[in-house]
Amino acid sequence: MADSEINYTAMQQAGIKTEESPTKERQATEEIAEKTASTPEKSAAQNHREEGNPMEENPAAEGSTFQSPPPPPPPAPAAACGRCPCGEAASFPNGGGFGLSPPPVPTNYRPIRAPALLTPPNTQAVILAPVPQAQKVPLVSAPFSFQIPRRRISSPADIEHFHNSDSGRAFLGFVVALSESIRGHKISDECFESPAVKAIVEILGIMDGWIDEIPPLQQPARYGNPAFRQWQERLQQGQELMDRVLTQDLHASIPEIYPYFGDSFGNAMRIDYGTGHEANFAAWLFCLARLGVLTENDYQAVVSRVFVKYLGLMRRLQTTYWLEPAGSHGVWGLDDYHFLPFVFGSSQLVDHKYMKPKSIHNQDILDNFSDEYLYLSCVAFVKKVKKGHLAEHSPMIDDISAVPNWGKVNSGMLKMYKAEVLEKVPIMQHFLFGSLIKW
Repeated sequence: MADSEINYTAMQQAGIKTEESPTKERQATEEIAEKTASTPEKSAAQNHREEGNPMEENPAAEGSTFQSPPPPPPPAPAAACGRCPCGEAASFPNGGGFGLSPPPVPTNYRPIRAPALLTPPNTQAVILAPVPQAQKVPLVSAPFSFQIPRRRISSPADIEHFHNSDSGRAFLGFVVALSESIRGHKISDECFESPAVKAIVEILGIMDGWIDEIPPLQQPARYGNPAFRQWQERLQQGQELMDRVLTQDLHASIPEIYPYFGDSFGNAMRIDYGTGHEANFAAWLFCLARLGVLTENDYQAVVSRVFVKYLGLMRRLQTTYWLEPAGSHGVWGLDDYHFLPFVFGSSQLVDHKYMKPKSIHNQDILDNFSDEYLYLSCVAFVKKVKKGHLAEHSPMIDDISAVPNWGKVNSGMLKMYKAEVLEKVPIMQHFLFGSLIKW
């Protein structure tokens, strides 16, 4: 049969008049080859019909009288290809279209990572912004004029006013100073611990024990367990908790500094927590520094003892009562709840001899060193609570791992903290101002 078909084709090429093809299989094969070869290309009219009015000449449209045209005649085996610049004759293996290879890839084709994700809208602004610098905290002295703090920020103009003020620069400088104090140090490294630092750690330990006394309620919803409100009721013991930290002559400051502390552990009504609450905890520490309760000698312990204890408490609250993320950036956020651990953690790893930003992809490193480095601890926690590959659920963390050194990561984190937290109206509209953090 194959020989007869080859002779039949040769006779056609020679111009010899022949009868009907001896087999129907040959005709079916050529029709399939023609349909397969014409699939990658569409005419302009076809594209217009597909992209324009979907009802125009649509055989599936109701009331349409469209009839499909008859199939085109089979191409001559020696015809030019016509779809590529080679100019060679088209050849179909096996005498038909059953062995066709896909059309060549256009030279201007550039693959992209799937899924294609939009970059953060203010990435360029963060890159061009100057790196925040550490500043000394200005102390307050008697006579004091403490007041109940209240909200002031409601617009971008208010944000600009805050960052241009002495209070705004001092607060951000305090965060930078904390970051620099932990540079090159592990969490377990020995450091000076003042009575105030030990008292704060003790308070956080007491609050951690409340979780054991208030188990989560059984409910169908995963997030927002109402038992968190009972835990928050215990938090109203502001006077007793602050007495453990403040000296007698500073008790008058409790009405001003406690609201920062009380707002550091989430919202009882919404049962949520986010970077705004974390900023309130930093503001409470800043107020203690302004009062002289915390000094620069305490800064390393403030990070490695106090903040680590605070982070552990919040992780327990988040996973026990499943607090809703407040103000989460989704996949383009570092963490649904926290930002400062990435700032302090990247500072810890600056000039580390062995661990680089790309080391976060090594699971052994995360397992063995997450207790000593906040950055690794955060990455390990994110991978624990989220399913899938890191590049899928946390592309920002994945992209940062390509940065060559931790110094650049830390400076970038400081700029991002200012832009993504302290300059966001939805976050800072809840920030409080009094005599210690003046408007």
